Amino acid sequence: MNYYLLDRTVRTLALLALVAGLGCHDYSIDFSDAGDEIRIYDDLYSVSMVDESHAVAVGYYGSAYWTEDGGVSWRRGKTETRTSLYNVSMADAMHGWAVGQRGLIIRTEDGGRTWSTQENQKQTDGTHLFSVSAIDANTAWVVGEWGTRIRTRDGGKTWEDHSFAVSEMHPQFVWLTPQEQEKVRKGEVVFDDVSINDINCERAPGQKCWLIGEFGYIYHSNDQGETWLKSRVEGSVEIEPIPVAYNVLEVSEEHFDTLSAFANEVKDEFHLNVAVAGLVSADEIRDFGNAEDPSELFEILEARAQDVRSILEEAGVGSDRIRFRGQPPWDFEDYLEDDPQFLSRYLQGRLHHTPGIAVSVLQNPILFTVRFTDAQHGLISGLGGVILQSDDGGESWLYRKIDRKQGLYSVRSVPGRAIVVGEKGLMRVSQDGGEHWADAPEGALPAIYTFMRDLDFAPGGRNGIIVGQGGRILRSVDSGYEWKQVLPIPDEPAASAS
Repeated sequence: MNYYLLDRTVRTLALLALVAGLGCHDYSIDFSDAGDEIRIYDDLYSVSMVDESHAVAVGYYGSAYWTEDGGVSWRRGKTETRTSLYNVSMADAMHGWAVGQRGLIIRTEDGGRTWSTQENQKQTDGTHLFSVSAIDANTAWVVGEWGTRIRTRDGGKTWEDHSFAVSEMHPQFVWLTPQEQEKVRKGEVVFDDVSINDINCERAPGQKCWLIGEFGYIYHSNDQGETWLKSRVEGSVEIEPIPVAYNVLEVSEEHFDTLSAFANEVKDEFHLNVAVAGLVSADEIRDFGNAEDPSELFEILEARAQDVRSILEEAGVGSDRIRFRGQPPWDFEDYLEDDPQFLSRYLQGRLHHTPGIAVSVLQNPILFTVRFTDAQHGLISGLGGVILQSDDGGESWLYRKIDRKQGLYSVRSVPGRAIVVGEKGLMRVSQDGGEHWADAPEGALPAIYTFMRDLDFAPGGRNGIIVGQGGRILRSVDSGYEWKQVLPIPDEPAASAS
């Protein structure tokens, strides 16, 4: 994602929900002589707990806190950076990585006390890095914007670039500019314009990895990331192409009702967008697709798509959720000199055995966190109250209703329960692996009205840590049934579960 391009503004704001509160500080503190005492409680975005004693948390302005007593007390590490850190992953009690803005990767070999910057190919472009997953002390994956996937196998001395790139068969190919499409055809690398927000790998010797991002991107790997397979989201709403007669621009009354029923199914599922594309028959291409002036055919395609858009909007689907695909290239003549087949290839892409309009659902959730209890059972949380559940190692996923629309920043499972946290102090709990969700019991945690950004549990699932806005750290020693505030030091005793 390029923060300087206007057309990315909305997506930028959505992704900043990952790190809510970023930029709200109006001070600059010099910590050079502060030792390891925590004097300013900055927003914390991520925590990694590798055993019952050791954990590291990172966040705004290069903040890194560490503990060696299970989260009872915390000290500030020396990162030597004022760049925000979005994510941390510890391979063991001593070794780990943190990643953040503008391609920053830092590594610790002493449990978070000190950190050193590692050079990598994403620094030059200023690519923001959103997540890191340590497999062992030498191996880790990092993901971020512009389809970033980079890996180290030597402790971070070198990083291999495996970022997502667009091919002619890629779904995003149709959204590229003609110039970018030509680059792809020539074999040049065009990185996928998608932000990968989280990656999670099993600790060695495990082989499983999972990654998620914008537009419902979900992939899984069975070989520590050597190869990646696209996952399926089950239960999507589908609709057959809407037929119309030769040279007819509007949908019939019968198919008007079909489209209205379809719209009613998706209008409240805000993580779903709708793609609309006009289709033409061979007869229409012959009669209206004059190679010198195909404007009549272009007008037919546009009118059909616009008619369907109007029906969907009237039925309650927001205009911002409707995407036109295969729009007529009115400037096609600009590309014919370099690509004489440009127009004929476009028309072939719009050809259908009957005239009509293609309508399809686009999985468009912005996903924040993916975590697995074991190699088979996993959960994903995302923007707008999205929860997905998998019982087959991430090959397929099902939406689960959580009855909340807040951003769900982080989800974890421990034996017997799953917990998700998010905006405005939200916590929801599942007792059946993520199929059903309810509020945390009254008194289970202090009253919180700011975001809780991440949580993690030590192996075994008893000791847990939550981090969030204003340097807030909560601690549990009973698998998340009760949480007590550790930082900032509370003025009164923390609430206890009833």
